[in-house]
Amino acid sequence: MQKKLFLATAICAMCLHIEAQTPARDYKGTTNANPISSCVFCADPTALECDGRLYVYGTNDHQQFLANGKSGSNNYGSIKSLVVFSTDDMVNWTFHGTIDVGKLCSSWGWRFSASWAPSVTSRVIFNGQKEFFLYFANSGGSIGVLKASSPIGPWRSPLQKPMIDSATPGVSPCNWIFDPGVVVDDNGTGWLAFGGGDPQPTGSNLWPGNSRIAKLKLTMTELDGSAVKLPAPYLFEASELNIMDGRFVYTYNTSWSERGEWNSFAGRGNQPSPSSCSMCYMVTDTPLDPDSWEYRGEYVPNEGNFGMGWGNNHTHLQKFEDNYYLFYHSTLLEQNMNTGASGFRSIGVDKATVDESKQSIKKMTLTKTGVSPIRSLNPYALQQAETMANAGGITYEDFTNIKSATTISTLGNDASENLQVNMKPGSWTLVRNVDFGSEGAGKLSLMAKGTGRVEVRLGRNSSSSVAVVDLSSSSMAETTVEVDPSVFKGVKNVYFVCTAADNLKFDAWQFVESDASGIESLPVSETATKHEFFTPDGRLLPNPPANGFVIEKVTGAQGKKLVHKSVVHKSWVR
Repeated sequence: MQKKLFLATAICAMCLHIEAQTPARDYKGTTNANPISSCVFCADPTALECDGRLYVYGTNDHQQFLANGKSGSNNYGSIKSLVVFSTDDMVNWTFHGTIDVGKLCSSWGWRFSASWAPSVTSRVIFNGQKEFFLYFANSGGSIGVLKASSPIGPWRSPLQKPMIDSATPGVSPCNWIFDPGVVVDDNGTGWLAFGGGDPQPTGSNLWPGNSRIAKLKLTMTELDGSAVKLPAPYLFEASELNIMDGRFVYTYNTSWSERGEWNSFAGRGNQPSPSSCSMCYMVTDTPLDPDSWEYRGEYVPNEGNFGMGWGNNHTHLQKFEDNYYLFYHSTLLEQNMNTGASGFRSIGVDKATVDESKQSIKKMTLTKTGVSPIRSLNPYALQQAETMANAGGITYEDFTNIKSATTISTLGNDASENLQVNMKPGSWTLVRNVDFGSEGAGKLSLMAKGTGRVEVRLGRNSSSSVAVVDLSSSSMAETTVEVDPSVFKGVKNVYFVCTAADNLKFDAWQFVESDASGIESLPVSETATKHEFFTPDGRLLPNPPANGFVIEKVTGAQGKKLVHKSVVHKSWVR
């Protein structure tokens, strides 16, 4: 049942004991973009662009954090899933839950161990449709692959075993068969780099002998010929690949080894020896020819995880809307939390300066501030509660996000369908750079389940509230209140702060412009020729759903297009 309550309504408040709540601690900062998530530990990032959104995947350190009871050291052994985030503005990130790799690879039996360090790519197969491939380190002994028809799944394991192991031609000897880095070249051919570890008995600090690169068959799930050695000086781990102006760019993390052999490397040019545990890169036209690779030097010196420790790193260079961004991980969030836990990492992003024509990456410094928003967030579109720039005191309804009977994904990793934010007194979320326009907003709707009170605050989470929404529903329902357009005008940072809660699950929100007169219709003279329905996160549905909210796009005979939210039934049905 849809509910519409106004500010003067106190029905829910009568059932709640409302007190001034101290907002949960902010471990990130209002204006800092790093890390991308303030409540999920994750590492080893990879990314791809799809339909105007950037999707970022990483190792689910948080699974180990929870397995450890939020203490102790990260030994990676309990990590059997990957995390997925997406953005279109680079500061507000939607958490899409986790990919349960252990469940997907259950048919492997004893061959499956863990899931670390993903690398992802896509390709067009026909009629503009894409297929997605995600490669992951199965602990340090092999590499697996997953396949999907969308960037958030559902994913499946196309093989009944790892894709690459020690028996794969050209791989042995390789200490660690892990950290895959995939790229599809301009001809549509896939390539995969991988490997790492301490030097082979026949190797040296300068030439450990553990890096490999291979061509992929059209299936993208097996090698096309043998893997070959990739001559990466002081390689330790973290292989990734990019294509720039038709050339291959290979990036990797160096070891802690002494650099005494540096002067014996003829390909060093004028480059100094790389610092311990730094990020370096190489370039070639012919990746399977070891002698063709040109060493280009260090592009990220060891940052000591922002000044504390000598942790290694894992980066991914990603182009998005004509700019390059470097994704990486650090222990910044862990340090700010100061829980006593150690080794739990968080993904960050900074803008990179890249010359594609020269395949050059300017040396850069990692920052807490990170990147600036590349566009404003639209408050008049339905927004998921899992979309945020920062948060405090929240958890997710089900971190592994698995539902026994989901109709969209066998994994249940669709944010709009299965994932909500658990709110308790003092918890809050922040969305940055929200543009209410010159007319301002007149109404606010929250979609939630449970009983509680959510206050809207602007600028700071401790500011006075400018709108209050009292919630009470045993099922997911929409509650609407009127707001002051003179307050909700222009570009703001918006906080949703919970001041009272009883099993409160926050799912989505949407403002309505103050001058909105209802859903726009096509002119009488123009008939509708096409109706399309999308999930709230923008995925096209083959048929209208039986119930729930959808985004409806109507196209008229003369080309006029309208997009609005439609209620198939007057309730949120899960």
